[in-house]
Amino acid sequence: MTNLIYLSEVVTLELDVDKCIGCGMCTVVCPHAVFEVVDRKSRIRDRDSCMECGACARNCPTMAISVESGVGCAAGIIAGAIQGTEPTCGCCEDSGDTKKSTDIKCC
Repeated sequence: MTNLIYLSEVVTLELDVDKCIGCGMCTVVCPHAVFEVVDRKSRIRDRDSCMECGACARNCPTMAISVESGVGCAAGIIAGAIQGTEPTCGCCEDSGDTKKSTDIKCC
């Protein structure tokens, strides 16, 4: 699956590399693989793929990530309402074959 791009160069996502401890939680919770860990530090791999759900910031233990929740979650809620399914922005894995961690905070 290719990454979806929402609006180019408008994402509010910020990463303070000095605060990052390289735990990789951002790579675990991000539904669009925006982050990667290189040399024991996270870095933003693809900023324009960020849907601003905020899962990365809520799960960063050192608060190295900031993002203002944007249209990503709203679009997920609307899609759920239209499809008659549980509203979700995709930041939570709901499939039966995916292990869910109780340490991951979802919307």
